[in-house]
Amino acid sequence: MNPLKSISGTIVSGFILTAIIALGAGINGFNVMQVEVWLHAIFGITWVGLLYYFNFVQVPAVGQALGEANNGGPGPAAINKYVAPKALLWFRWAAVATWLTGLGALQNLGAGGALKAFTFAEGFAIIGIGAWLGTIMLINVWAIIWPNQKKILGLDGKTHSPESIAKAKVVALMASRTNTVLSVPMLMSMTGFAHGLHF
Repeated sequence: MNPLKSISGTIVSGFILTAIIALGAGINGFNVMQVEVWLHAIFGITWVGLLYYFNFVQVPAVGQALGEANNGGPGPAAINKYVAPKALLWFRWAAVATWLTGLGALQNLGAGGALKAFTFAEGFAIIGIGAWLGTIMLINVWAIIWPNQKKILGLDGKTHSPESIAKAKVVALMASRTNTVLSVPMLMSMTGFAHGLHF
């Protein structure tokens, strides 16, 4: 059976390959901090990758599909019915997993590492900025983007007026674009701290 034919098989294969490489490189034992940072990177790539997908691919594609619907085009139904709900599921839970593993990694930077980061203690300013930006982005996902997307896609089980849906589209788009803007300095803060950049 080919594990690449399923998502779970693909994910498990990646972790098995990681274990093989780690064992082959002579790594014996796990450093909790390194595992948290590694998982934080995996979840973060998933989260921000989907954020970029929504902003750079899906939103323009839905706009184009809407524009061509009256001329015999397929319309956005397939994207909105089949793609968007699955992408939003991965998106919002990757955001939670990214934030939690980031918090764990911060705490393992030393006693009270998370508190030091969130209060911009000496030596923690750059990672603290990244932590706050990530926190704002997480709040945007769960408090603004997801509730409005449920309304737009009809996933909340309620009937909404066209005006209400139009307003939800604007709110969700602006929150998503805000997260896209915040992701750039957030990623600089994360990678900058790891490579010795201090403010």
